[in-house]
Amino acid sequence: MVTTLKPQLGANPERARSHNKQLVLRAIRHVGTAGRAEIARASGLSTQAVSNIISDLLREGLLVEQGVRSAGRGLPVQQYAIKPDGGYAFGVEVRPTAVFIALVDLVGTPLLTQRTPLVDAQKATILDTVSAQLDDALSKTHVPKALLMGAGIVMPGPFGDTGLTGADSELPGWNTGDPAESFANELDLPVFVENDANAAAMAERMNGVARGLDDFAYLYFGQGLGLGLVQNGQAVQGAFGNAGEIGHITVIVQDRPVELETATSRLSVQAYLAGQGVTVTDMDDLNSLYSSANRHLLVWLDQAAQALSSALSIIENLFDPQTVILGGAMPDDLLDHIIAHTVLPERSVANRPDRTHPRLMRGTSGRMTATLGAAALVLHQAFTPTIAEAR
Repeated sequence: MVTTLKPQLGANPERARSHNKQLVLRAIRHVGTAGRAEIARASGLSTQAVSNIISDLLREGLLVEQGVRSAGRGLPVQQYAIKPDGGYAFGVEVRPTAVFIALVDLVGTPLLTQRTPLVDAQKATILDTVSAQLDDALSKTHVPKALLMGAGIVMPGPFGDTGLTGADSELPGWNTGDPAESFANELDLPVFVENDANAAAMAERMNGVARGLDDFAYLYFGQGLGLGLVQNGQAVQGAFGNAGEIGHITVIVQDRPVELETATSRLSVQAYLAGQGVTVTDMDDLNSLYSSANRHLLVWLDQAAQALSSALSIIENLFDPQTVILGGAMPDDLLDHIIAHTVLPERSVANRPDRTHPRLMRGTSGRMTATLGAAALVLHQAFTPTIAEAR
């Protein structure tokens, strides 16, 4: 099925042409490979305009000819696809104790991922470390910096001075000033800064279970719990970039009110198990405990599912998403268990008989989820036209 992307044309010819190139790139990415007529239908542009733009994109190295396809009685149709080495994106996740980086190609395939411990979490140390990691990544992969389309930076929120505190996620020196400007000056690249949940959500939309979805919610398991919200294909950021701090909402667990992330997060499970005399240091430990049906872990999982049920009611009734996705730094088996044991609220706008997607789904998980999400921010910008760019 071909989905038509609404053209948003403007009066400025150069910007309109750039905008239309993004429409074509987005249309091709959406279907994988396509001919000119199919791209024209999907983008809403004329076949002649698409032909001209394809010629430009082939010359610029962003597209590649991908063989021909028979089209009934007519002549074979030339197919086009995104050229993987036509551009690259650099993704960075900053944590209080380490920096994670990923270099991905134009279709989102990782060329390199790595973790570098931080000697401290001061602003200057982080900037120097990220800059050194960029140079190292380019050297190891032999990617010219000229082909980098930008850097996506994921940092723990909340951003700026707020009423929310959490020593485990705070980075000294970042509460004032513009992080994007600081990184752009250091890296000499276009920079896009997001919280981890929104970045992971955009990565899921580009290459995961949310591909093709324009309205969904993503519950991200980091140290705490964040909500990435995508509406009309765009991440919802809020006035100060702090939309989605859902870990601080109050839910009911075992008949008492608690903050959501104290019942459903990586720090939560570690703290609960520590109280039972069980030490957990990483995801491998959690996998082992689950495989052995550790009773303390199973109790925590039941409490997490109970908390999630309350949160799900709020998310669905406030935002009416196509689905709610769980992902992040939590083992697949644990996420699957939580999903299977979460009672879906009956009094919800999502409780409809005509659903095309499950109300709860598992997305991408793993240590590098947010890092790859950071790189996806750059690719999302490359493939997403905006009205402003067309004017």
